[in-house]
Amino acid sequence: MADIVKQILVRPIQLADQITKASDEAYSFRQECLEVKAKTEKLAGLLRQAARASNDLYERPTRRIIDDTEQVLFKALALVEKCRATGLMKRVFTIIPAAAFRKITMQLENSIGDVSWLLRVSASGDDRDDEYLGLPPIAANEPILCLIWEQVAILFTGSLEDRSDAAASLVSLARDNDRYGRLIIEEGGVPPLLKLAKEGKMEGQENAARAIGLLGRDPESVEQIVNAGVCQVFAKILKEGHMKVQTVVAWAVSELASNHPKCQDHFAQNNIIRFLVSHLAFETVQEHRKYAIVSNKQTLSSIHTVFMASNTNPSDKKESNDQDETKSNISHPMSNQTPSQMDSLITNTLAMKGSGPSSGSGSGTNKNQVKQSNQQHQNHHTKGGSNPRGNNPTHVSLMGTSIKGREYEDPATKAQMKAMAARALWQLSRGNLQICRSITESRALLCFAVLLEKGDDEVKSYSALAMMEITDVAEQYPELRRSAFKPTSPAAKAVVEQLLKVIENELPDLLIPCIKSIGSLSRTFRATETRIIAPLVKLLDEREAEVSMEAAVALIKFSCTDNFLRDNHSKAIIAAGGAKHLIQLVYFGEQMVQVPALILLCYIALNVPDSETLAQEEVLVVLEWSTKQAHLVESPTIDEILPEAKSRLELYQSRGSRGFH
Repeated sequence: MADIVKQILVRPIQLADQITKASDEAYSFRQECLEVKAKTEKLAGLLRQAARASNDLYERPTRRIIDDTEQVLFKALALVEKCRATGLMKRVFTIIPAAAFRKITMQLENSIGDVSWLLRVSASGDDRDDEYLGLPPIAANEPILCLIWEQVAILFTGSLEDRSDAAASLVSLARDNDRYGRLIIEEGGVPPLLKLAKEGKMEGQENAARAIGLLGRDPESVEQIVNAGVCQVFAKILKEGHMKVQTVVAWAVSELASNHPKCQDHFAQNNIIRFLVSHLAFETVQEHRKYAIVSNKQTLSSIHTVFMASNTNPSDKKESNDQDETKSNISHPMSNQTPSQMDSLITNTLAMKGSGPSSGSGSGTNKNQVKQSNQQHQNHHTKGGSNPRGNNPTHVSLMGTSIKGREYEDPATKAQMKAMAARALWQLSRGNLQICRSITESRALLCFAVLLEKGDDEVKSYSALAMMEITDVAEQYPELRRSAFKPTSPAAKAVVEQLLKVIENELPDLLIPCIKSIGSLSRTFRATETRIIAPLVKLLDEREAEVSMEAAVALIKFSCTDNFLRDNHSKAIIAAGGAKHLIQLVYFGEQMVQVPALILLCYIALNVPDSETLAQEEVLVVLEWSTKQAHLVESPTIDEILPEAKSRLELYQSRGSRGFH
């Protein structure tokens, strides 16, 4: 940057020297020319000082100020050149208004003020000595720009405390106005913010990460932030930073991914998904220790056990190989509660994923093993991971993030970290098959199930939203649906169990995402799974139109032609009283509910047209009435299936009147 700044300064310094020489040779307006010369020499001195300090100058304001200064010097040179006319006729016909010198003198004074401010703002914190910089003349039309320049300059040259304060100021500016955020990016604010996030103290890192999250308000801004290296910096913090900083970083990741989904893969390539899942799993399910201690005699047997577990199902091989880890001595935060069905599901899942060598008791490690593990872990770090004694137990290093010190954080920080990790995974998984595959191949599904049951409100909300996005992708991609949500998977069972519990209890903040998730999983349920339909049918009678609509949309996925078990599901909907609710919604519901309710009623009529219940509820009359409602038949789906459904009902219900059911 120093070379660029020096090149910028060459031309105005040359112009200043030419003005000085021309002023000495002036024949007319000598006094005015001498005044211009004095101002120019003062300005030239500042420009030369800037050239000497080019290593410290902040490039963005330097360009703007020097460009303006160069234009002023061009005008000054042109004016002074007119005063050098030697011929009588030239001097007579050269007209110079008296106001021209006053104007150019004022402009030179403004340039002096601008360059002086540039030198002060680019000085280090010690040299500046906390003096009030004020605003340079160039800021008259846009004072915010100079305030941004000042804060970004401090980020480049200030102490860690000053840089933290500057980042906090940029947070305020970016939060107040989208345009200010774009100016901060344009004026080079992102690189020093990333440097502070990487090198600063905890408060400075938090401020820097928060500023970056606020700056990514649109795809173009996010693209610039990603190109500046945000993924690498955030990955390092999520791996080994302080949990409070990691919480803000996870939030910032969610903001960037939300505003520009194309950045999802950049984060995934830097292991962000793995680090977020690790934070989600910490103290949520029994976690791995980073180093397992296995005796030489046990090593072969344990590896064989893990290998056999990983080969119980060929489709699970990669998942098991990636996740084979030993059980941790870290107790579950809810361990003082009575064991529940969820606890059994957790145990089964960990066992299937090869969570460690069998010890016979199945209850983890005893105190001596814990002590031995902790000592061995310490030896690994202090001696660079080398084995101090050749015959010592083997170290098995497992993939994961640094958990040093995390257990000592206060519960509120841990809960907030989980919430922001879930929030980030929600945004990163949206519409992204590869990321959803990575998430489902980890223990994240099990974590979401546990957090939906035992987390605080914020964690539950973001976990539900993350599950909604993952199941939406699974609905679109059969290979993900078959691998992640197969009926025999304990983790998938745990997730469905919690989704159903939310729906049955009608928990307001979680209800809609959980309904959508169950709908997306409609093709994963077996014919023997009979618990799913009734809770959804019950929601058709919900007072809130949006809930009724989502319940109808989910049930459509169970009864549509794409679902192999549509006949079974349609009968279950009828048995749960769905026909009666749907008729009410078609007749009296809001338009947002009427359309999906009528579509669902049509699919049921197509699938089980010989249903006596449909005849008793006079569904055929409802369908005939619907054909006369313009706002209903405008829907392409209704226009396609309504005539056929009506025709099928007419055929079978006419038989019904003669006793054919």
